[in-house]
Amino acid sequence: MGETEVRVLSESEYRDANELFRRALLFPLADDEQWASSSQRMEPGRVLGAFLDGELAGTALSMASSLTVPGGAELPAAAVTGVAVRADSTRRGLLTGMMRFQLDDAARRGEVVAMLHASEAGIYERFGYGVASRVRNVEVDRSRARMRRSVPRGGRVRLVSQEQAAQLMPALYPKCARDRAGWIYRPDGWWPGRSAVMNKSQAVAVHADDSGTDDGFVVYQPRGESSTVDVWDLVAANDVAAIELWRFLLDIDLVTTVAGFERPVDEPVEWWLTDRRACRTTGVSDDLWVRLVDVRAALRARTYGRGEPVVLEVVDEFRPANTGCYRISPDGVTTCDGAPQLTLDAAAMPALYLGDQTASALATAGLVQVHDPQALTNADLLFPLQRPPWCGTGF
Repeated sequence: MGETEVRVLSESEYRDANELFRRALLFPLADDEQWASSSQRMEPGRVLGAFLDGELAGTALSMASSLTVPGGAELPAAAVTGVAVRADSTRRGLLTGMMRFQLDDAARRGEVVAMLHASEAGIYERFGYGVASRVRNVEVDRSRARMRRSVPRGGRVRLVSQEQAAQLMPALYPKCARDRAGWIYRPDGWWPGRSAVMNKSQAVAVHADDSGTDDGFVVYQPRGESSTVDVWDLVAANDVAAIELWRFLLDIDLVTTVAGFERPVDEPVEWWLTDRRACRTTGVSDDLWVRLVDVRAALRARTYGRGEPVVLEVVDEFRPANTGCYRISPDGVTTCDGAPQLTLDAAAMPALYLGDQTASALATAGLVQVHDPQALTNADLLFPLQRPPWCGTGF
């Protein structure tokens, strides 16, 4: 097996870790310009290395962030990324060691949840991560796309330079949709990577309301030599701003198709159009994976619907201190010693917790064990599906 060790890397080791990550995911190595931007997300004390017989064989990092949960509370969160194990060192326990070290570190920092985007769906459930939100990709046929007259109008959209965008977007982003479950804080180290990409091929437009206050932006780019525009980032503080940014995209000359990536599953673009079939969904996929680092603190942080109390048992094999029974009611959450009415694994909890799936839906997959059938109905009322969670940020 060899001797293994997981430890925090020094800054002098960061680039080696980045090269290991890129090779493992079959990415080209970063040139000096790319490294200058991507290194900004490496926060001291949060970049890990897994060593096999003294040689770097795996890496993972996290950034300090926050996650909005139902009810609007923003929980301290570890945004996990850059996870990789060298191809010749897999199945040696290195990933497990890094995940355990990282979650212990998050707990020490008071981070209630950890979150990531999974390159493969089968990797992270064993560490207690589970799908918490979904996204959809859409394509709009511009030749058929006309906004309904009943759709609200207001404000003005303007193009901004790359330099202006680099200043505007970090200040504007926190004002947009921060009360939506699944929304995350974009760490300071996230923005240089966005700016580096924009400087090459992307354009930015900003919406201002009738008073001149900026309330949304869109990042887009032409797709090669085609007449398609790809939308990579569109955030808005209100519906009018979102509508006007989409209207702007659909009014760009010489464009035949507008493609939106990783959009909210409930974004009603087709309802804004006179021909709803001009907008088609090209895919729906999992988005944010969440891990409740401190189950009790996480459950206490969100709000609940009007339903009878339910005793919910969470089984957490990877962090056994989380295992226990929690009495959940509209008034809040307490730990209890009573017999559970429902039982679920830590990896099933995020979909219920953030409001992407009901307890009943999870039960059909065997992810919720039902000891009291009435409790399932009550859990659906306590964890209601309202506005679907959406992250909107890749990291």
